[in-house]
Amino acid sequence: MTPPASALAAAPTPSDTRALDSAVGRLAEAAPAWARASLADRIAVARGMLAGLDRVAERMARAACEAKGIPFDSPAAGEEWLGGPYVTARFLRQILRALEGLAAHGTTPVPKLSEAPDGRLVARSFPAYWTDVLLLSGVRGDVHFQPGVAADDVRQGNAAFHRAPDHHGKVALVLGAGNINAIPPTDAFQKLFHEGKTCLVKMNPVNAYIGPILEDAFREAVARGLVAFAYGGGDVGTYLCSHPGISEVHITGAVATHDLIVWGPPGPEREARRRRNDPVLRKEITSELGCVSPAIVVPGDWDDASLAFQAESVAGMMTYNGAFNCTSARVLVTPRGWKLRERFLGMVEAGMARTPARRPYYPGARERYALALAGREDVRTVGGGDGTLPWTLVRGLDPGRKDVAFEQELFCPVLFEVQLGSEDPKELLAEATAFANEKLFGTLSANLVVHPRSVKDPSVGPAVQKAVRDLRYGSIGVNLWTGYAFGLGTTPWGGFPGATLHDPQSGLGVVHNNYMLPRVEKAVIWHPVRHPVKPPVFPSHGGKHILGRHLTALESRGSLLSLAGVTYGVLRS
Repeated sequence: MTPPASALAAAPTPSDTRALDSAVGRLAEAAPAWARASLADRIAVARGMLAGLDRVAERMARAACEAKGIPFDSPAAGEEWLGGPYVTARFLRQILRALEGLAAHGTTPVPKLSEAPDGRLVARSFPAYWTDVLLLSGVRGDVHFQPGVAADDVRQGNAAFHRAPDHHGKVALVLGAGNINAIPPTDAFQKLFHEGKTCLVKMNPVNAYIGPILEDAFREAVARGLVAFAYGGGDVGTYLCSHPGISEVHITGAVATHDLIVWGPPGPEREARRRRNDPVLRKEITSELGCVSPAIVVPGDWDDASLAFQAESVAGMMTYNGAFNCTSARVLVTPRGWKLRERFLGMVEAGMARTPARRPYYPGARERYALALAGREDVRTVGGGDGTLPWTLVRGLDPGRKDVAFEQELFCPVLFEVQLGSEDPKELLAEATAFANEKLFGTLSANLVVHPRSVKDPSVGPAVQKAVRDLRYGSIGVNLWTGYAFGLGTTPWGGFPGATLHDPQSGLGVVHNNYMLPRVEKAVIWHPVRHPVKPPVFPSHGGKHILGRHLTALESRGSLLSLAGVTYGVLRS
């Protein structure tokens, strides 16, 4: 029975130290057996979790809508289906395929390998199965490996823990993010199924309401001591990070939180610790820490329909989930002197206007919004009022100056625009790549808007490929928001390699690597400039709530009957 709506988004009582110690103890006791568990046992656990998720999927989506002030029967509710139970179910389905491949063949299904134009090894990781081809025809996802990785390295190095276990039982602490409800469970899946560790998920206070629902979904794994949940604020997180029973930490959150965990509170002592490389945390930490994500528009032979499609795509990159995403577009790069600039920006504003303004559910949003607009001149707002914040476009920032818009991930509904280069696409790509790499905080995600004729042009095409290669980001979307790379599951998610504890940028390590591939550098999603199936991230999509519900059923049940509902959701777009 579904609890009454008023109870769905209620935050649990913070966990006290006795409950935390007990949870860590149960996980530590189960850890050695889980580290040596058979593949058949792991498969059974994943299947049980998937069945449990199917049972609670609607509760999960309803609770999120209640917490964020979204009517459950509105298209916007689709975001809570897609960003909660759907992505979680999709990942479990992929993990099952990987584990079943290991059991049957001794390896996960390694995708087709080829070479990128620069000679690097690439794996075609999307589409992953036939429903991907059916629903997203023409879309492809490539995993680019780090320099020096050969095909044999991938074939012999995938699923590393399952082939050569590197521990005899560990307890991982996952500090969950508060903005997207799929993040805490999918981060936990990385530890449970990819790395063979039991896992304590400490819920963020913003979405702690989802924890009891996940506990219900995963109750068999909870009963076995494979996963546990904890609640509370920073004091609970601090206690658990220093707990002797916790082996390692994973956080999805902000750089400030990462530095607090690793180096201690701000002040002279922290700085002294950093100078002598003496972190407070003496445990391994992995992380995903956000980004000032650029959307770079490349001049070309743009027709009106293609330009409008991509303008709405940019609008969706910002408005989706109220702009509270680590991969939300924050800085829009347009060519200096571009004759289509005014038309394109007007289309972006029109796209934003199609999404009702949202209540700023994420703490500090109003203060960040005020900071974002302080001293600005060319500010365009759409909607707002009645407790909401308007969608906002700030035009014409000076790319040569220091600016908070470039240096901080401002979690609020503001998109900044800068002009770079010229109407020469090669000049624009070169300047935009340097600007993104050197001026913008983070290495998580970048977006390119480029006409396919430019990609095929013998002069411009190599410059596009060079930008894809040179952009130091863990995910790149070409004519599609990198939020897709987050949700596909076969495209690993994380910052660009090379981060350190002293300079974590967008984080250390990757998650969502459901092919279990080694030494990943970046994921690149390629999308047609237009598509007959409207992406559900588009503000004008009128059936995303229907689509989200049935996509979730398709992944959690594997039922072909769900395709009829998916088709209806597509037609309602």
